[in-house]
Amino acid sequence: MRLLIACPNIKGFFTILQLCLAAGALFVFLVSSHAARADDGLPLMFDARERLPRPDLSSLVRLRILTTIDFPPFNFADQTGRLAGFNVDLAREICAELKIEAKCQIQALPFEELEKTLESGAGEAVMAGVAVTPDRRRRFSFSRPYLGVPARFARNLAAKIDGDTAAALAGKPVGVVEGTAHQVMLKAFFPKVTIIPFDSHEMMLEALKAGKVDAVFSDGLRLPFWVAGEMSAKCCALFDGPYLSEKFLGEALTVMFRKNDPLLVAAFDHALGALSRNGRLQDIYLRYFPNGLY
Repeated sequence: MRLLIACPNIKGFFTILQLCLAAGALFVFLVSSHAARADDGLPLMFDARERLPRPDLSSLVRLRILTTIDFPPFNFADQTGRLAGFNVDLAREICAELKIEAKCQIQALPFEELEKTLESGAGEAVMAGVAVTPDRRRRFSFSRPYLGVPARFARNLAAKIDGDTAAALAGKPVGVVEGTAHQVMLKAFFPKVTIIPFDSHEMMLEALKAGKVDAVFSDGLRLPFWVAGEMSAKCCALFDGPYLSEKFLGEALTVMFRKNDPLLVAAFDHALGALSRNGRLQDIYLRYFPNGLY
């Protein structure tokens, strides 16, 4: 299963408010404009005061980081055929931070081959948006999360919505793609909206543009691009949020390793923490998400 496509699997590590919705069992994590952020809106996933030790990698022969070319803007092949994307650039920065550039190789494979290639020892790490599931937790190790993609509302600017929070959508028609985690999450956390299901993301956005619904609820990866792009014809804007929920959106982007490789897990955690503190993670984020996810 791939992260962030149709039914995303992202972990909310940016906790601002915990709302107990059912006998202490369910929490939603809301990230507001007051969340801990880097200068241009990237929530900070590492404590700036934390200093993780850098493991000794002198015995490491090579580090083969496996990815794919079918998950833009995270990993893809550019017009020249060169590997590019958020994950690819981050992988290169991790290697530079660990001072092992000469030992690093980034290799693209079909998504369905990543796990068996890693398990066979033909690779040391995977950075490709692989969803963290209980089964994979049993079979692999994972770094700390480095980026989560939230759920977002987008509204039609011509709609009469009195207020600037989701509470103002009570009784309003809100579109969502049927059968997705976002539909279940919308029903659970915003029960007063009038849910209008659509068969596809494209149909939902066309309905929003045409004013057939006042707002839509979807993933924060695609909505900002659409709102800012030509296809929206400046009809709409992001509205309130963002929202992250481990219950419905799962765990954030992580690096996957073989189960018994604590040295590399510690090394990547060290590098990710350092890149978060020195701003390089923020730079890569803005390179691929200039309109922001948050």
